[in-house]
Order: sequence, then C-alpha cells, then structure tokens
Amino acid sequence: MEKKSRFKVLTVSALALALAVGGPAAAFAKDDHGKGKGKGHDDHKPGVQAKSNVTIQFKDIDEKQLQWALQYIMGLASKDVFSGDGKGNFLPQKKVTRAEAITAAVRLMGLKDKAESAEEKATKLNFTDAKKIEEKFPWAVGYIAVAVENDLFSETETAVQPERPADRLWATTLLVKALKLDGEAKAKMNTKLDFKDADKIPAGSVGYVAVALEKKLIAGYDDRTFRPNQPVTRAELAALLGRTDEQLPDKEDKTAVTGTVTGISNNIVTIKKKDGTSTALIVDPNAFIFRNNVRVGVNALVAGDLVLARSFNNVVVYMEVRKEAEPAPVKVPFVDVGKISYTTMNAELRLSTITLIKNVNGADQIVTYNVASNVVIKGDVSKLQKDQVVIVKGENQVVQTIEIQ
Repeated sequence: MEKKSRFKVLTVSALALALAVGGPAAAFAKDDHGKGKGKGHDDHKPGVQAKSNVTIQFKDIDEKQLQWALQYIMGLASKDVFSGDGKGNFLPQKKVTRAEAITAAVRLMGLKDKAESAEEKATKLNFTDAKKIEEKFPWAVGYIAVAVENDLFSETETAVQPERPADRLWATTLLVKALKLDGEAKAKMNTKLDFKDADKIPAGSVGYVAVALEKKLIAGYDDRTFRPNQPVTRAELAALLGRTDEQLPDKEDKTAVTGTVTGISNNIVTIKKKDGTSTALIVDPNAFIFRNNVRVGVNALVAGDLVLARSFNNVVVYMEVRKEAEPAPVKVPFVDVGKISYTTMNAELRLSTITLIKNVNGADQIVTYNVASNVVIKGDVSKLQKDQVVIVKGENQVVQTIEIQ
C-alpha cells in the first residue's frame, strides 16, 4: 500500500514538473483541426474550433481595460460557448451579428450538439431570408432551427437578418427568452422604465427590458439612457451571456468539476466534490483563475473556497471561486487573575463555566468565562473551589488553561 501511494504522488509531481517546465503550451496548445476553411466554416463565428480544442489565450485582450468582462470572456471560451477567430484574437470591440448571438445563446443553453446534428442542419427554415442563410451562413442553420424550437424568436419575426448587428434591445430580449422568462416579461409590459430614451423601446419589449434589469443581465448608462438600438460588441455580449449563464434554470455544467478546495501545493489543487470524493487538479501556470471577479494566481486560493474548474488536456485552464471560504475567526488571547466565586458543570459533569471575583481599581468585579471542554488544569484540582486564587488563560473569552495558585 505504501509503495502504491508513493508512486501516485511521484506521478502527479512528475506531471506538475513537466507542466512547469513546458509552460502553457501543454494546456493551451493549438489544434490544426480547428482551422478548417471549407464551406460553412468561418473563423469569426462561434463553433469554428474542433470539439477537441479550447482557445482561452487571446493576444488582443487587454486585461486592465476589459476587467469588467474578462471573467465572462474566459469562462465562455473555456466551455466553447463564445470564443475567438481561430487566429489568436477575441475581437472584443467587434460588433456581433444576429447569427453569432443566436449561436452563442443556443450553446449557452447546452444545445450545441443538437444544433450541429445532421437533422437540425437539414432543417428547411421558414424565414423569408432562408435561402440567404443556407447559402451564406450554412453553419448557422442548425442553430437557428434550434432557436426557433426553443422560442427564441417572436411570433412576428419573418426574417433572421443573420448579418445584421445585434443591438442591445434585440440581444436583451434573446437572452430573457433563453432564460424561459417570457411569462414574467409579458406580466411586466406596463412597467415604467426610468430611462430618458424609454420612448425608443417598443411597448412590446418593455417587459423584456424590465426583467433583464431585475435579473441584472444588463444596465443603463450613466446618463440614464438605455440605447436600445446601439450595436453590441463581442465583449458586451460575453458579459450578457455570462450573467445569463449564472441564472439558467436546471442547467448542469458537464464541462466543469466543482468542489471545495482542501489543499494547494505548487500548481496542484485538491478539491472535495459534492459526492465526497477528492481529486487533484493540475493547474496550468497561465490559467485564468478568478476570485471575487479578479484574476489571481493559484496561491490566492484558500482552503474552503468552493470552485468551478474547467480543463483541457487534463490541465485546468479556467477556474472561478463560486463561494469564498469563511474567514478564520480572529483569535483574541486573554489572561485574568481572581478568586473563584463559583463554577458550574455540564450534563457530563465537566467544568462548564468559572466565575471570578477580581479587584479592579480598589473595587470587586465579577466576571464569568466559558470553559473549553479540553481545558488544562495545572495544580491541585481538589483546590478548585470558592475563594481559591487562579490564573485563567484562553482565547475569545473561552478558558483553555486554569492555573491554581
């Protein structure tokens, strides 16, 4: 048993060492299979990378400027919901087309495999621009078909307009529908929106905006405008998708491992999963780790943190702290001297409290302390009675040591 245990430790350590020496290439390696340029394959569209590849390192991402969206971008990229152009760029300021937004929303709902099935790809769409979609956006056919099946379009929409930039109002409505909150949206159609440009929001869309604001999917601008017709950038859509992802009902994230951190050693994090089993995760040195929405190093994790981790090639490339560990209580030591006034015992006939009379500035003062169950008594225990002088020591008003004088 001992030899097997040592072999396991050595194996994990060797993997960690190989990773540290090899650098991020081991986890963030490119996959040539994700570079296809054939019919229906466009590097600027979600879904261009092969299923075996995850791209999470983007050369055009300025982490300081995009701090507000960084966790969302990396989280979505790590689960292949919304990624880059296949050339190492995320293009955060690029406007998002409706086809791209629909594709990302369907993936967010966990329906990627269905959308990319032969059956859905062969769907004959009933939109007026169906022929254009089939000819110019064949990669989107299955996604649009699944979007229709899941009520992501309104009954009055006759065209998809796949190349049209997705504006704030359209994207907001799409994601509220993805959350299956149509009922709530319709119940809020008469809400008075507190925006200076509220008159630019159609009456039939007011409820969707109200729900999105309530769920904190989107917010207005500092000048109290909503700007419903303003095109959404890729970074903005990532933030919208990320906030929606956090609220999707009954959604199990099969791409991730979730558990409580129990140990951290170099770039190996041990977590205890909900089923009680433990697993050691090797973390890439350049992994994106977020704690309190800020990117941190692996050493910033704390035992007790509830984390979600996603891996590529068996190495963690993304991790987020879902719930921070409870801070350890502050230990306040104390020492006190006095005469025993009285003591109490618990049901197990163990010392429970001790009350002392001590002199403070010429006057008697009475103070009562709880006594730890494992209290250490130094001296003749038989003298532990009324009027005996004792020195008590402990932390946070709980006596841990009693010295009989």
